[in-house]
Order: sequence, then structure tokens, then C-alpha cells
Amino acid sequence: MSLRISVITVTLNSGRFLAECLSSVAAQGNSLHEHIIVDGGSTDSTLEIVKQHAAADPRVRWISEPDRGISDAMNKGVALATGDVITHLNSDDYYPHPQVLASVQDCFTLNPSSSWLTGGFTFVSGEGAFLRDIRVRKYSFRRLVRGNILLHPSTFIKRDLFVAVGGFDVSLLFCMDYDLFLKLGSVEPPLVVDKQLSCFRAHPASRSVSQSEQAYAEEFRVRMDYLHSKGRSTIYYYLDYQLKRRLNKLLYRGLLSANKN
Repeated sequence: MSLRISVITVTLNSGRFLAECLSSVAAQGNSLHEHIIVDGGSTDSTLEIVKQHAAADPRVRWISEPDRGISDAMNKGVALATGDVITHLNSDDYYPHPQVLASVQDCFTLNPSSSWLTGGFTFVSGEGAFLRDIRVRKYSFRRLVRGNILLHPSTFIKRDLFVAVGGFDVSLLFCMDYDLFLKLGSVEPPLVVDKQLSCFRAHPASRSVSQSEQAYAEEFRVRMDYLHSKGRSTIYYYLDYQLKRRLNKLLYRGLLSANKN
């Protein structure tokens, strides 16, 4: 029997892109166990869109209430989930085709000892136009410590393991996924799947774009905290961070430039 997959989407005034996200999840057919929407108290069209989809699909469950930030909202979603596997799909992202969840189920079925898996994703513009593919990265825990080589919307985790490692750190504003991956990777490596499992929308309002500098600084702090906890030297990682921060700026400048054209 295939593992049941719960997709969790956190929203706050997400009306612009949410319908495409919800439709792409609903299109997964019987491979979807449930789609949980955790709203932080939207005042735009978000809740109207959620209610329309929930009325048409009993697999859609939702709550709307204040939270302590994205990490807290995502943890709430996992607490509500009843599936064997959980994944978080951002409200402005979507699945590229209707077989994504079925392919994930097949991967877990063929690799029953694996407790989490990760794949690639596709950068798209605000209008959904193709920008570039980010293929799944070659994994080692050493590479993960150097930087976040995993892609959150294309990562699927057995719920029991997520709970066992403590979930998302609610003190983090941007890199809660990287912190989670370090905790997961300390337990076991992910199953690496050479498939594009989600589409990541790069647009000026995206936190990953508009606040990329702050996100990189927080990722650096997460990495340093991990290294200090293990009593490891940090000088190499400090120099590596400075280089990657500059490359990150160039990457997002290029994506935003392509998005404007």
C-alpha cells in the first residue's frame, strides 16, 4: 500500500498565486491524501479562494488564525496532518505535472528504508514562464553543512522522522528548512531523486528574492551554530559564506532581470 502524502501550504495574503498552487495539488488525483492550508489571518482574497477549493474537494482542510511566523505555521500544518509523508508547498509555487506525488510514492515504495527524499525544481517567473531548472544536487552531509543544497518544496519527509527531530525552529525567519535538513541529515541521508518535483516562482514579492541578503545571513548563523555545537572549526565556512553571498546576489539579480523582460 502506498504511503499517504499530506501537502501543507502556509498562506498570508496569497491571493495572487494561490489558485494555481491549489489546482496543481488537486490535480495529483488519488496520490494526494490531504492538502492542509494554514492561513495567518489574510485580509485579501486568500480565504475566499481556499473556501472555494475546500467546497469542491474534501481533501482540502484549512485553518485561519494568528501565528508566530512561518515556522510556527508550518509546524501547525504538520500537527494537523494525518498522512505518512509530509511536504510543504509555498503558496506561490506549484507542481509541474499531475504525476509528482505518484512518483514520490513510487520512490518510497521502492526504497522502504528511506525516511525522506529530495528532488529538483524549476524556477519560473511571476507569470509562470520558464527561467531555469535547478537539478537535484549530489548529496553528502559534508556538502550540506557547507550550504543548503536541498530544495524545500521538492523535499518529502516521513512524518514520524519530522516529529522525532523536533520540526522547524520557530526562532528562525528564513532558513528554518536548512536547520531542519541539518537535523534530518544527522539521522540519515535523503533519497535523491533526479526529477523536477516543483516549480518555484521567482518574483519581487517573494521573501527568497526580496530578502535574500537576510536569508543568507541567517543561513550562515544556522551553520555556525551547528559547527559550534560539534566543536568544529568555522574559518573555512566563513570564507565560503562570503563568496556564496556574492554569487547569490548575482543569481537573483539575473532572475529578476529575466522576470522583467
